[in-house]
Amino acid sequence: MRSRAIPNIVLAMLLVAVLAACDEEETAEPEPIRPVRTVTIEKRAMGEVITLAGTVESQVQADLGFRIAGRLAERLVNVGDRIEPGQLLASLDPTDEQNGLRAAEASLAAAEGQLTEARTEFGRQRQLYDRGFASRAAYDRAETALTTAESTAEAARAQYQIAVRRLNDTSLLGDAPGRVTAIGAEPGEVVAAGRMIVQVARDGGKDAVFDVPAAVLAASPADPEITVAVSQSPTVSTKGRIREVAPRADASTGTFRVRVGLIKPPPEMRLGTVVTGTAVFGDTAGIEIPASALTGGGGKPAVWVLDPASGTVALREIGVARFLPASVVVSSGLDPGEVVVTAGVQALRPGQPVRLAESRP
Repeated sequence: MRSRAIPNIVLAMLLVAVLAACDEEETAEPEPIRPVRTVTIEKRAMGEVITLAGTVESQVQADLGFRIAGRLAERLVNVGDRIEPGQLLASLDPTDEQNGLRAAEASLAAAEGQLTEARTEFGRQRQLYDRGFASRAAYDRAETALTTAESTAEAARAQYQIAVRRLNDTSLLGDAPGRVTAIGAEPGEVVAAGRMIVQVARDGGKDAVFDVPAAVLAASPADPEITVAVSQSPTVSTKGRIREVAPRADASTGTFRVRVGLIKPPPEMRLGTVVTGTAVFGDTAGIEIPASALTGGGGKPAVWVLDPASGTVALREIGVARFLPASVVVSSGLDPGEVVVTAGVQALRPGQPVRLAESRP
């Protein structure tokens, strides 16, 4: 009796265990399909991107100053003022030049009086000599005196013209339309001839000016196309071409000053605006993916590649040619048209089914 009961109990326990396992399998939830973001691989023209910061300047910038020395009496413009041709910008104390002009006028009047007297005397001596009432020596002396008086009068006229010009030079006038960018002296200062009083950026073309390292300059193609954008508003941009390269490096920074002529600059690119210049060196076809797509596979760079037919992902090692701030240039391992996961890569495993949350090239 006891020996037959024990197998029945064991059989019942096994049956209960099997039924419980079947129930657990029936109640287990299926593995969720993870949403991911992807990109479709494209091969496009690419090269080394160079970006530098600079400022907008006028292509023609002139330092205006007086041609004579003197005390600055007044300055009528300030930085930022608009000027026009013929506009009075500054003036020197004209007292000395006015006195010089009066002295030149007196000298000229005296010289012209002497010239008139010498001409009269020469005419009289010539008549007497022709009639035989004067000697040849007296006639020659009168002729010599006339020549001397003419030379003296000519010199006096030249001095008078110099005095007039010096008086005019006490006024500094604008020679072309533009805008004042710098001031070199204040009223009351004694300034030397040629010293910059007003710096003017003349109307016309504009340049974006950059300090370029020697290595970048050496790698640059002959005539690269440069995109110049306002730093605070990157959507405001224009194209430019290199117009001038400094022949000598800056002694303190070792960089070369490069001026890029702007093609139809927008109004937002005012003088002094901080801009960024971007150029692409090289024109080779390559594959570039977002840096977020990169993961590790056996200690080597890898990405998750999506199989559109099965909706699952597989880990694939790739070769990296260059790391950029927000992307990676791929040298091998991917082909155009393949789909690579860019978000959610850390939670994936080989063969895992996924669904597309967003797909973009």
